[in-house]
Parts: sequence; structure tokens; C-alpha cells
Amino acid sequence: MADMVNPFTILQQINDPHLLLVIFASAVYGLAIGAIPGLTALMATALLVPFIIFMEPLPAIASIITASAMAIFAGDIPGAMLRMPGTPASAAYTDDAHDLTLKGKTVMALGAGLFASAAGGLLSAIVLTLAAPSLARIALAFSSVEYFWLGVLGLSCATFVAGPSLLKGLASLFLGLSLATIGMDPVSGIPRFTFGSTNLMGGLGLIPVLIGLFAISELLRNANAEFHGRANTHRMGPIFSTISERLWPHKVGVLRGGLIGTVVGALPGAGSDIAAWISYAIARRGSRIGRNDDEKGAVERIMSASAANNASLGGAYIPATVFGIPGDAITAIVISVMFIKGINPGPTLFLNNPETIYTIFAIFFIANLLIVPLGILCIRGFGLILKLPTNYVSPVILMFCILGAFSVENTLFAVGLIALFGVLGYLMEANGVPLAPAILGLILGPLIEQTFMTTMLKSQGDLTIFFERPIAAAIGVFTIVVWLAAIGMKAFGGAAKREMHSHV
Repeated sequence: MADMVNPFTILQQINDPHLLLVIFASAVYGLAIGAIPGLTALMATALLVPFIIFMEPLPAIASIITASAMAIFAGDIPGAMLRMPGTPASAAYTDDAHDLTLKGKTVMALGAGLFASAAGGLLSAIVLTLAAPSLARIALAFSSVEYFWLGVLGLSCATFVAGPSLLKGLASLFLGLSLATIGMDPVSGIPRFTFGSTNLMGGLGLIPVLIGLFAISELLRNANAEFHGRANTHRMGPIFSTISERLWPHKVGVLRGGLIGTVVGALPGAGSDIAAWISYAIARRGSRIGRNDDEKGAVERIMSASAANNASLGGAYIPATVFGIPGDAITAIVISVMFIKGINPGPTLFLNNPETIYTIFAIFFIANLLIVPLGILCIRGFGLILKLPTNYVSPVILMFCILGAFSVENTLFAVGLIALFGVLGYLMEANGVPLAPAILGLILGPLIEQTFMTTMLKSQGDLTIFFERPIAAAIGVFTIVVWLAAIGMKAFGGAAKREMHSHV
């Protein structure tokens, strides 16, 4: 298919001033939306639809690609500076980024995420361009069995992000899984744990819970904090010179995160949230030996997960463009726009109109390259906000939190949820219970439950179906090995500590 592509036609389409203007405007828009806690990349895309309907096909698709890529990165900015993840995908490494900020390493935290996001996006664009059909076939080979094991493997990340106490981490995880059961049963459609409330029929929204646990709880912790003495914490230095010498040692982590994000993104329904958590957990496991909490380990984890975030966006376009199957909610909107504009995604698109599809792939490269200069300007602008007194900034942040929750659910009930989970998050952290496993359980709970029940219905209760398919068996065995290894290391570590204390 590549020999059918005329590169000069692609260059001519890319050099259209109107297209470039749309890309630039969408980039600024995506940064603004992503930097507001609660306003996600999906929301940024959905809000664009009334405008892009009137655009030509390529500018319309370019607008979605650019805005979503920028919004995913911009979610890192309030996460690092305010401990309030702008998007759910940023929640995985918010604590690491904010800890670096409190140590006066704001440039390190955000610069690492900035360059890793661009690198991960570019890597996924390369894979998308060269290997989209092959990877799409692999993604389509996944059934409910493979998705179940993928979800269970994702839960294994909880043992890596649980902190020093595995018991408290598991308690947080089970809390998240329990919250995920609220709403309609995914198979039977029977309401459960709704207590007669219609607001709970659809379950607890991820965005209000996320805003409450992270943002509102942080505002409660800092309610009586003095601003004096914090100005130096957020002083911004030169980003390029600070980051450039520290990027190269983490090249393997960025490459690994980019590949994980691309593969997970190519699985329909997986999304950037799961990609970020898996990549973060693997990086945390690798950086635990000797440097779990130091600056180098934190930067590695941030870069690996940030690369997976943006790479998942490119990965989601693999099944969308090759087979017309949306990889996530954003690509579902893209496919709808394609049909409206007379572009039918699927194998025939590569055969009949290859210049169009490869121009779309080229837009990925432009969008991810724009992340660096525009991201630096956004970081600088956001840093100026932190120079204002806390009693001025906190009410504005609270207003945006309420706006983010209300805009997603369109009910005052969501505003009540952020208050409730804000108090819960405050109490959890006051008692050393980590928040990350709870978010992980809330994200993966519905996926695991639905795929498990679907598989059981297909096999009529026969559990051997989970090991009958080769891919499922491989993922299942690997997951079980990971669990046994985690339990073994905890048991061995506890025994070693007891033996050491007995000798003392």
C-alpha cells in the first residue's frame, strides 16, 4: 500500500495554510481544556463537533487529533503544580510529579512529561504509519477472555502503586472495585446499590470521583496553609537546559511506555488511562531497587507513563482507520466525522484513497511536534498563577473543579459527589491509605466484571475457557506469575526484616 502513496500530494495537502491554522488553533484550545481539572480530552473533542461539522474533511480530523493530543499532555500541568490531575490519564503519576514540585523541581516534573509525551506520540505515529494493518489484526483477535486477563493484569498494578503498606493498598483497591459495582448490572441490567436514586443508575462518574479524591482533598489539606515561603518552590528555570541532559538515561522507559501505549491504545475500549497505569507500574517496579523515591526514579516513572498516555491516542487510530472500529470514545467521534465527510474508514481507504489516510498520519507528527513549544509556553503561563496568594487561587480552583464535575454529568449530584469524595480522600491520606489503587479499581472494575460475565455466559460456566485461547492463556499465566511474585517478594521481605530484627 505504501508504494501507492504520492509523497508530493501529502506535502501539498499538509502545506495548506488553512489546515495549519486549524492545527495551531486546536492545539491552543486543547491545552486550555486539558489544563482545567475535570475537563478531559474526550470533552475537548466533543465540544469541537459543532464547529468541525462545517470544515473540510482533513481540517476537521486534524482538529480532533491535535486537540486530544494537547489535552492529554496539559492534564499533567495542574497535576504537578496543584496535585489535581487535569485528565484521568494523568492521575497515575500525579503524586510523583507534585512531590518533585514541592522539592523545587517543577521544571523537572513538567519538562519530563512534556518531552516524553511528544516522544510517545511520535513513536505511535511511526507505528501507525508503518504497521497499522498488522497491529489491527492482532487487536481484533482479542475476545472477552483476553480483555478479562488484561484487566486483571491491570489490577496487578495496584501492588506496585500501593506504597509501603500492601494491606492499605489492597484496601484502597477493593474500595475502588466496590464503588465500580454501583449502578446497572452490565449483563442483566438490574440496578444495584443505587438506593432508589436515579442519579446512581449510571454508576459513579470517574471525573467527579477523581476531582474529589485528588483536587478537593488537596484544597482541604491546604485550607489553613500559609503561602509564604512557597514562591521558590515554583520558580521556573530553563526547561530545555534542565531536561536535555536527563532525558537520555530514561530513553528505554520512554520507548517502553510508547510501545505499551500504542498496543493498549489499539485494543478497543482500553484507552489512555489503562496504558498510563500499566506503564507507570512497570516503571515503578523497575525503579524500586535502591531508588524508589528519589528524583531519578520519579522522573523515569513520569516519562514512561506520559509516553504511554500520548502513544495510546495514536494506537486507538489503528483499528479505527483500518477496520472502522473505534479504539476509544475519541476515535468513535472521528469515525462519525469521517462518515459525515464522505471518508469511509476501512481497508478500502488504503487502496482507493491512500493520500488522505497518510496525510492524517502525517498530522499526528505535526501535532506531537507542536506539544514541545506550545507546552513550554503553557507551563510558563500556568507557573505565573502560582505566584498569586493562595487565598486568591484556591476559590478559582474550586470553581473550576465544580465546573468540571457539573459539565460532565450535568447534575448538581456530581457537585455533591466531589464534596463527598473530597472528604473521603482527605481521611484516606490522613491515615496513610493511597488514593491511586482506588482510582485503578474504579477504572478497571467495569471492564473485568463485564468481560468475566460475558465469558461465563458463552462457556456456560466452564472456567477452562480462560486458558483455551493461546493469547488468553499467555496473558493469564503471566498475570498469575506476577501475582505470585508480588506475594512472594512481600513474604520474603517480611521474613528478612523479622530475621534482621531478631539478630539485633
